[in-house]
Amino acid sequence: MRFLVFMIPGVYQPGKKVDPGFTPSADMVEKMTKFNEQLGKAGALISLDGLHPLAKGARLAFSGGKPTVTDGPYVEAKEVVGGFWMIQTKSKQEAIDWMRRCPAEDGDVIEIRQVFEMSDFPADVQKAADNPTVRAQVEKSRR
Repeated sequence: MRFLVFMIPGVYQPGKKVDPGFTPSADMVEKMTKFNEQLGKAGALISLDGLHPLAKGARLAFSGGKPTVTDGPYVEAKEVVGGFWMIQTKSKQEAIDWMRRCPAEDGDVIEIRQVFEMSDFPADVQKAADNPTVRAQVEKSRR
């Protein structure tokens, strides 16, 4: 089972002013790197990355078939993803157990979401989604 795990740092929570040039401390990066190494050695880590603050982002909202682009930060944002892991475990409980070991700080939130596999969908949906070009790109990215 694959899970996308979101890190929602306390520093990105509502009411906090975040410098657009924010980066985590060297101490936090060192702790997180050790945790990520453990995930990798266990064969659970597929990919991971940290994300820049909202001020450097953009949001597209669709209405009437047209997108409206808003540059960050977004006043209505309640929780902001600061990074993610894509992991593979045997169960949701195993994913939870891994994330309990994360060196998160006070106020941080971690959200774990299972990724749909094609086999989770009914046959008609699988057929509609079957595109050889997309399938090849997905398989290439998983290597």
